[in-house]
Amino acid sequence: MSWFTDARFGLFVHWGIYAAAARHEWVKSYERMDDEHYQRYFDHFDPDLYDPEVWADDAWNAGMRYLVVTTKHHDGFCLWDSALTGYKATATPYGKDLLRPMLDAFRARGMRIGLYHSLIDWHHPDFPIDLYHPQRDLGEDGARDVGKYADYLHGQVRELLTGYGPVDMMWFDFSYPGRGMGAKGRDEWRSEQLEAMVRELQPGIMINNRLDLGSGDFMTPEQVMPPGGVPGHVPWEACQTLNGSWGYDRDNLDWKSPQLLLSMLVDTVSKGGNMLLNVGPNARGEFEPRAVERLREIGRWTRLHGRAIYGAGASGFTPPQDCRYTQRGDRLYLHLLNWPMKHVHLAGLAGRVKYAQFLHDASEVRFLEVDPHEPGHAYLRGVPEDTLILQLPVTRPDVAVPVVELFL
Repeated sequence: MSWFTDARFGLFVHWGIYAAAARHEWVKSYERMDDEHYQRYFDHFDPDLYDPEVWADDAWNAGMRYLVVTTKHHDGFCLWDSALTGYKATATPYGKDLLRPMLDAFRARGMRIGLYHSLIDWHHPDFPIDLYHPQRDLGEDGARDVGKYADYLHGQVRELLTGYGPVDMMWFDFSYPGRGMGAKGRDEWRSEQLEAMVRELQPGIMINNRLDLGSGDFMTPEQVMPPGGVPGHVPWEACQTLNGSWGYDRDNLDWKSPQLLLSMLVDTVSKGGNMLLNVGPNARGEFEPRAVERLREIGRWTRLHGRAIYGAGASGFTPPQDCRYTQRGDRLYLHLLNWPMKHVHLAGLAGRVKYAQFLHDASEVRFLEVDPHEPGHAYLRGVPEDTLILQLPVTRPDVAVPVVELFL
């Protein structure tokens, strides 16, 4: 899993016919649509501006180093040319496989590949109606056979893992046993069998923790910032949105600023995690301008500060207020989320730092290691003697999150 902890920053893509509705990827469930009503989005789906090489360039230039893409979301629509259903991209007006050129483009950029696959399917006739199903108001339907659906689920995963080259990660979503009417988990998915098949077909693959098996190769907190990371030193990946919606949501104005997104990335890596940041392309196959703008702003920062992120992780040191540490080998990175006045005190680092510099321009940052009781340094009285004091300019460097690189 070393590639995963080295990469630290990935692109999540939620894309399907729900982009035509432009009201969240759960629109079919939220609005309790029947198949006939939802069919309009399938019948008019024609992403004529789709260019996966542009997507790969945007992701790479933002500093992202792997892709996780929704092969099938809960509505059952498939981006690839599945032999097991007609509910797929090749049967829409677009008429072509959307997945293969995407994976080719991202691999060509040197990025790792993850496939998101929904365990849920609101289109399949044997998927039992439950508390999340669009037709839940009709109640459960005893004629549906979850065993037949599980066969279909396993068959599609086999297609993906035998027909689309090496896959680094399977990102299943999601299990919900015990939540109410028709809730489903490991028994309905036949999760142990499914996991075994995945590992047999692609022995080097990682699998997330959403198969209801009580474990996984990595944990996946969603749209939260774990205050202390994930207990037990388990690899983890926080999946986050740009605006609260995973799929394209035209009228959603809850956009996070580039500054906030970078602070989230820094905070996640400082706690030993990865950040998987989502973009929901529109129905013509493009990242919308607000998403592109944020990716470019993030990329301006990662180009200069990548070595504080890639291969870095949590540090054993306690950072000052409004700061985060990441560490890679003998280099400790101080991320200044808020700019201090002239000095910043680093507890426990006196005598442990050989040199300090701003990472964005490699300019020296001078520091003091002074006995606070020495005459002439009255302003240092009360400062612990193991404290290293950085001397900073009054004017903040013109980068979103300034970083000081400390050579230990």
